[in-house]
Amino acid sequence: MRHGAHYTPPPLPSPSPQPALNAAASNQQHPMLVSVFFALFLPCAGMSVVFIVYICLLWYASNYRADHSGSSSAKQVGEKGLSVSELEKLPKVTGKDLVLGTECAVCLDEIEADQSARMVPGCRHGFHLQCADTWLSKHSVCPLCRAKIEHELFFDPSDDNPC
Repeated sequence: MRHGAHYTPPPLPSPSPQPALNAAASNQQHPMLVSVFFALFLPCAGMSVVFIVYICLLWYASNYRADHSGSSSAKQVGEKGLSVSELEKLPKVTGKDLVLGTECAVCLDEIEADQSARMVPGCRHGFHLQCADTWLSKHSVCPLCRAKIEHELFFDPSDDNPC
């Protein structure tokens, strides 16, 4: 060093302010929070929209069927079963008298030889007495082959004859 010269150190860099670092970190975390929010929110919103559309379709279908039930529908809703007097006119047999098999299609149990059974006229299928009466009181078709039980089969000519 020279005599009389005075050495001055270079100025130190000023420290960067801390709030600037925190702002940069929060800018980096903010997109992460937004993406997590959308990752959770969008599937829930999508499923809600699908559910609402499904409910609207069910509502529309139920109202459409109710308004157009008279037009060519495959199932007759108003069809009712046989009355008690018609049930009594059906032939009662025992299990050993059944011709077409001894399995009851209503309860899926075997009809024993000494059990009472009911035979459906026309198709001649047999069922337990209680099973047949329960089924036929609600439906007027054979539980096995779905043949319609015609009311003409219940006509007994001796009922009309006063002699």
